[in-house]
Amino acid sequence: MQKLFLILGSIAMALATALGAFGAHGLKEVLTDEMLDIFETGVRYHFYHAIGLLLLSFAVQFMPNSSLLQWSGWLMIGGILIFSGSLYLLSILGIRWLGAITPVGGLCFIISWILLAMAAWQNL
Repeated sequence: MQKLFLILGSIAMALATALGAFGAHGLKEVLTDEMLDIFETGVRYHFYHAIGLLLLSFAVQFMPNSSLLQWSGWLMIGGILIFSGSLYLLSILGIRWLGAITPVGGLCFIISWILLAMAAWQNL
C-alpha cells in the first residue's frame, strides 16, 4: 500500500496542479466568478487530499498491516473523485444536480481523516 498511495498521491498532485493552472488561465475568461470559485474549491480540496495521500504513504511504513490506513487512503481517493470531480463538472458543464453528490465526497474526506487518527491511536 505504501508505494501505491505514494504513486496515487503523486499523480493526484500533478492533476491538481494541472487543473489549477487550467482554471487560472483557461477558464478565467470563460466561467462566471461563481463557477470559477466552485472550480477553485475543487482544486483546493484536491490538493489537500493529494497531500494527505502522500502523508498516508509514509504512515503505512510505520503501520503496514493497518486496514484503517488502507480504508483512509481509498476514501481520500474517493473523496477527490466525488467531491472535487463533481465541482469540476458542475463549474465547467453547469450541471447543477452534481452539487447534490458533492457532500458524499466531503464525507469520504472526513471519514478518511478519522480513520487515520484511529490508526495512529491504535499504534501508540
